[in-house]
This record gives sequence, structure tokens and C-alpha cells, in this order.
Amino acid sequence: MAYQQTITGAAFDVRPEIRKIGIDDLKDALRRGYADFQAMPSHAIFLCLIYPVLGIVLGGLTLGYSLLWMLFPIIAGFALVGPLAAVGLYELSRRRERGLDANSEHALGVLRSRSFGAIVTLGIMQLVIYGAWLATAQAIYYWSFGDFTAPSLGEFLRQVFTTPQGWTLIVVGNLVGFVFAVLVLTISVVSFPMLVDRPVSAAMAAETSVRAVRANPVPMAIWGLIVAAFLVIGSLPFLAGLAVTMPILGHATWHLYRKVVAH
Repeated sequence: MAYQQTITGAAFDVRPEIRKIGIDDLKDALRRGYADFQAMPSHAIFLCLIYPVLGIVLGGLTLGYSLLWMLFPIIAGFALVGPLAAVGLYELSRRRERGLDANSEHALGVLRSRSFGAIVTLGIMQLVIYGAWLATAQAIYYWSFGDFTAPSLGEFLRQVFTTPQGWTLIVVGNLVGFVFAVLVLTISVVSFPMLVDRPVSAAMAAETSVRAVRANPVPMAIWGLIVAAFLVIGSLPFLAGLAVTMPILGHATWHLYRKVVAH
């Protein structure tokens, strides 16, 4: 029982106080996140390089297997697993904030965290949501185009941007994607940093994240737009920019958590 409590963090669950934040807090979180990135650029890029590489590989697979219609959902859906991918960055920011050494080896310190089991649990939840998004995107495509398979990228783009079915796919797909993005933002905006920071359960971390969004709906909505903008910018060219934008967002998310959740 003691071992199980240590892994899940259940024995340490204490409902933290949620603070109100404003636009200036978002700006300061980004400023601090950029400062962390400047102080640890090689470590941050090393940790996040797999993110754009994986995107390129998956994109290549969709092209190679005539699954062009899945290319955008796969890449766009990366935002749904971004908070999990940034766990090591939260640890680096935590250590730097406390004046401790912070290098790539320390980022792996989350593997020894008392909340590691909870991190895995919440991570699996995010992967399930990502899978649900891909399945939903596939259903929307079939609803719009049936079993049509474009013979080339050019023909696929023509069908998407110049036909009623294509615009239905764009509008419905983006609206549904927005719902998935809001869901993930709500349950993860402070949950993963909280798990890195203190030994709590996945349920407590997710519940705290939901309360943080409910207490700060406008700032959190703006934060979601900032994240989306950074991911779009980072996707150019060929997702390579994510090796820079992801670390900055990861570090900034840590500082956002510190502003929202009382200690």
C-alpha cells in the first residue's frame, strides 16, 4: 500500500489554492520561459528535437501510404501530447528556479519522481485523447469524401480547397479539433508541472488544472491562443521550428503553473 501511494501520489493529495492571473502574468511567464531557454538552449533543443523529427517521419508515412488526408490531423494533434513531451523541461526550469544544476541528465530526474506513476497515467490519458482525435478526423474525412483517395498532393489540395466537400472537411475538422484542444488545455495546463513539482495523484493534478482554467477563463483562453500560434510558427519550415518554440513554451508553462497554483 505504501508503495502504491508513493507511485500514485494519493497519500500526498492536498487541494492547493488557485490564484487569479492577468495578461501581464502571461507575458512574464513567456519572458521567464525564454530566459530559461537562453540559459539552457542545448539541453532544451536536445530534449525536443525528437518532436519535429517524429512529425516529419509520420508525415512521410502518410505520403508514402496515400494517407494524405491524415497528414494535417497527425501534425495538428501533436499539440495534444505537447504537455507530456515537455515534462523534462519543467524539471529543468524547476531546478534553475531553485538555483540547482540543470542539464540534460537532470531532465531525466522525473523518472525518479514520486509522482512518476501519476505522470504515466496522465500521459496515457493524453495519448488516448490523441488517438480519439485521429479516429474522429478519419470519420470526418470519410463523411466528407467517402473512400476517395487523391492520386497526388496537388489533387488532394485542389479537392480540399475548391470543393464543397473540402470546405466541409476544413470547417468541421477545425471545430472538432478546437474542442479536443480545449479539453487537453483544461486538464493539462498546470497538471504536468504540478506532478513534477510535488507528489500528488493524476486525478488531483487534473482537477487542479480544471480549477485553474475555471478561475482564469480569459487568461487561459489567451494562453491557448499563444500556444497555438507558437506551434504554427514552429511548424515552419517542416516542423523544424518546434525545436525552438516547444522548449520556450515548455519552460513558460512551468512559470505559468507557479503563478497560478499557490505553494
